[in-house]
Amino acid sequence: MSTIKLTRDQKDVLVSKLQSYFSQELDQDLAQFDGEFLLDFIAKEMGAHFYNQGLYDAQAVLDRRIDDIREAIYEIEQPTT
Repeated sequence: MSTIKLTRDQKDVLVSKLQSYFSQELDQDLAQFDGEFLLDFIAKEMGAHFYNQGLYDAQAVLDRRIDDIREAIYEIEQPTT
């Protein structure tokens, strides 16, 4: 599987969120470089789990929609007597 690719803007937003979390919750400063390093680690080591969960969630939505379509088709079925 390929690694998750983020745009520079996406990376900057996510690093900023990590920096805010570290500051507010851990009372630690997280430099930009360290934040990017941590983000890269999270993406590499955990990204596939989040990605796969997103796929499972999308599949569940699709399954529900297909069931709705099947029901709608059944409702318009004409009697054949």
